[in-house]
Amino acid sequence: MLRVISLTLVAVFAVLATWCAIAAADPQPGDDLVTCRDRQADTQARAQACDNLLNADRVTGKDKAVALSVRGNALINKRDYVHAIETLSMAVDLDPDNVVTLNLRGLAHERTGQDDLAMADYNLALQKRPTYGVPYNNRGIIQLRRAALQSALDDFNLSIKYAPKFLLGYTNRARVRTLMKDYDGALADFAEAEKIDPTAQQIAGNRCITYGMMGKFDQALADCNGLIEKQPKNTYAINNRADVNTMKGDLDAALKDYNTAIQINPNNVRAHSGRGQVYERRKDLAQARADYRAAAYSLTKFDELDVARARAIAQERLAALTTQTPAGAPTGRRVALVIGNGAYRNVHALPNPPRDAKLIANVLRDVGFQTVISVSDLTRDKFFEALKTFADEAEKADWAVVYYAGHGFEIGGVNYLVPVDAKLAADRDAETQAVALEQVIAAVGAARKVRLVMLDACRDNPFAPAMQHTLSLKLVDKGFSNIEPGAGFMVVYAAKHGETAMDGDGGADSPFATALAREIKTPKVEIRKLFDIVRDDVWGVTKHEQQPFSYGSPPGREDFYFVAGK
Repeated sequence: MLRVISLTLVAVFAVLATWCAIAAADPQPGDDLVTCRDRQADTQARAQACDNLLNADRVTGKDKAVALSVRGNALINKRDYVHAIETLSMAVDLDPDNVVTLNLRGLAHERTGQDDLAMADYNLALQKRPTYGVPYNNRGIIQLRRAALQSALDDFNLSIKYAPKFLLGYTNRARVRTLMKDYDGALADFAEAEKIDPTAQQIAGNRCITYGMMGKFDQALADCNGLIEKQPKNTYAINNRADVNTMKGDLDAALKDYNTAIQINPNNVRAHSGRGQVYERRKDLAQARADYRAAAYSLTKFDELDVARARAIAQERLAALTTQTPAGAPTGRRVALVIGNGAYRNVHALPNPPRDAKLIANVLRDVGFQTVISVSDLTRDKFFEALKTFADEAEKADWAVVYYAGHGFEIGGVNYLVPVDAKLAADRDAETQAVALEQVIAAVGAARKVRLVMLDACRDNPFAPAMQHTLSLKLVDKGFSNIEPGAGFMVVYAAKHGETAMDGDGGADSPFATALAREIKTPKVEIRKLFDIVRDDVWGVTKHEQQPFSYGSPPGREDFYFVAGK
């Protein structure tokens, strides 16, 4: 009898152990693992669940790959593409066959301007699952940006074939059909998209252009107007309406819309390119060139289709309107804009920048710069006014140099210089209250040889403690992000990207300004070498706490000197 009881107890314990194992392997609804695995779960809840698992190191293998993939997607939504790629690459290592992860990494590569890597990821995802519709769409967008219209059309056809409820497949195919002048096909695609989601903004926003190219301006404007009424700050729709008005010949209405788009986002490439075309048609060539420069020299790493086309137009028209050597212009002319912002109204003031700016301005005058515009404590309006004035000077010069000292930092992948009247209650305010670095680079863009921007501005973000975070932007507490300026441009940071620059102690000039002012006056030091010396000087005097960094370079076939020597 005891033997029978013992066997029975063993059986009971075995059953209980099995139940426990099943429970451990298959969590009940509400557990983080269940939520993290659930593709239909609320996006934020799923991301939080996956983060909980990763932070507690509670997942391995393919479950960890899924959690990393969800985290990578969240980083893409925050525009933190560098960390997204790192995270998604770890997920791919754990589960190389996860096509969703490969597609996401391709998207992150695309957003950093690495189209070849993006295409490799999309191709690999499709090789593993040829019926996966989304990568066909994403690959088609790259083909469309490259103006390979037939290849783009083929990819969108496959996207729709394998994902017939994927709205973007239809709206993107409508865009390529519009460019191929297959307007009936485009309108049919918009009609199919409306069956999926009649409220989707991509339909009216893009159909507006299709109707415009057909000459059906009333229908085009009805589409754009309806979307703008719902979303008054939708710069994509505003630019589309401006483009339609330009097609229609209503330049006043087009100009009003482009101005509105620039007011919302002063760095809007499409608006500057479009406004430049309006000014060119009105024979205001100086303003046209200024707008084309702003569009042509933007530092945006990733161009949406319409942005890429607008930038190409701006570059082409700028080259056509810019003569290499204007008649009567002096040769060897060098000009500079020197800015020192210290008297900030809404955060602590900086005593050094106006003093550093005065030092650099005097040195540039001493070494023979014909024009040195030296200004301090600029509001945002005054900042743009100074850049416009200087851009006019740069058009007549061989060298155009900007030195800026003050607050500056990166938000959402964009480097900003901070006017003294900025409030920056939320990170999204940077677009409308600060000045993007690309606007400064555009101001030096017309110079014939040396285009140099020096930023003694890589300080802690004083607005960060109280600044509201938004879902779409990554907030950085200090320093600038690295950049890739165009050919013939040189941008020098007082501190390496992601690091901070120091002010001088006890009323002294900053380490960067001090070293720069000293080395500029040294004869026969080529400009590239000069900034290597400045880097070493600052690195030494700050005891390896601050390291200046240079991006880009002047044209490579000639040497350039602040002081040429005898």
